[in-house]
Amino acid sequence: MAYGTRQAGTSVWVKVLTRNFPIVLFLILAMVGMTAVYWFFSPADSSADDMFAAVTTYDGLTAPIYKNVPEKPVVQRLAQSPGPTRVAIIVGHRNSDSGAVCDDGLTEVEVNADIAERVYAQLTAQGIHTDLLDEFDPHLTNYYGTALISIHADSCVYYNDLATGFKIAGSSFTDSSQLSICVESAYRDATQMFYHENTITPHMTDYHAFREIALGVPAIIIETGFMNLDRQMITTQADVPAAGIANGILCFLDKQ
Repeated sequence: MAYGTRQAGTSVWVKVLTRNFPIVLFLILAMVGMTAVYWFFSPADSSADDMFAAVTTYDGLTAPIYKNVPEKPVVQRLAQSPGPTRVAIIVGHRNSDSGAVCDDGLTEVEVNADIAERVYAQLTAQGIHTDLLDEFDPHLTNYYGTALISIHADSCVYYNDLATGFKIAGSSFTDSSQLSICVESAYRDATQMFYHENTITPHMTDYHAFREIALGVPAIIIETGFMNLDRQMITTQADVPAAGIANGILCFLDKQ
């Protein structure tokens, strides 16, 4: 009796499976298809156990798809704060040579050093970090600061009555126009001297320090006056040209 009952039950299941064979076949093919999709889009190191666990999770057929997303650089949202103010003053010819020499022995390097040291004192009194450098100072290599000014004086030879006044040349490697404008205006106001742009030489426009300092540092070279006709202004009244240069630097710093 039990055997007959079992046989009858088996016949019922066979009939059910036979009657619903398309549905059963569809489910089997769906399982195989989802497994193939998962295998195709899964990382190479995914194991069979992980794959099987993924497709049988949450009583449904699911297959996560992995996508490689390239790393993106971090973009700074706020502008970087400017570094501390730092100004370099080059004493023209110092620890290199004498520069121009007058008949009575006055040397350009003496004139340059006197004015440069006064500029240095005025800037440091304002709390500005200032470096006083030699003509070929090793610190010039890749020097990075807010501005650089090289101080020189012009010839002691008498050419004519027009050989008087000051002149400025800016770096061609970094935009130094604002620094040039500020120093030119302040120096003219302080000294009442003529701006002698007609005698700007290639030695000024291609000044060696412009090529040595770091790119991005505004830099100029100034000839404070002729050691002949402007001698009194740049020697006995050295505080005046020094104030003109210092005021020009302060003007530039205010505009940063």
